[in-house]
Amino acid sequence: MGEIKDLSHTEAIKKLKELAEDINICMFCTKTEKIPFQTRPMGTQKVDDKGKLWFLSAAGSNKNDEIKQDDDVQLLYAKASAAHFLSVTGKASVTRDKKKIDELWNKWAEAWFKGGKDDPHLTAICVDPSDAYYWDTKNGKMITLLKIAVSAFSEKKMDGGVEGKIKL
Repeated sequence: MGEIKDLSHTEAIKKLKELAEDINICMFCTKTEKIPFQTRPMGTQKVDDKGKLWFLSAAGSNKNDEIKQDDDVQLLYAKASAAHFLSVTGKASVTRDKKKIDELWNKWAEAWFKGGKDDPHLTAICVDPSDAYYWDTKNGKMITLLKIAVSAFSEKKMDGGVEGKIKL
């Protein structure tokens, strides 16, 4: 069991940004009201100063259509190599705002949108978090694994890291 450390305001946005941008790829889940919900990998383009997560997406994609029907989404991030994990739930919206698309555009997006920033199928998705929870190590994966081993073969209690709610 690790330390519980709930985060709020600036500290919460900083942790959300740190984990989402470091891990980058999440499982973007829609139609979350019933199982199995729809999920697909998506690359996080940015976490803004208000804690909103931004993605680029094709206008005719299933996810865009599903967001129009039900804007509740869940984002699941995992970077096992560093023992960093993040779950975000929130409301998604789709925009064609040219200024925002220009801001989010990068070389990776070119692989998906051959028409560049002006591709008529290009949209941006904004996820406004309503709830988030993180699991993180204090000292990195190697130290955590060493602590697990020591705990397993001794009377020492496992110090597993830190976890908590992210309140924006």
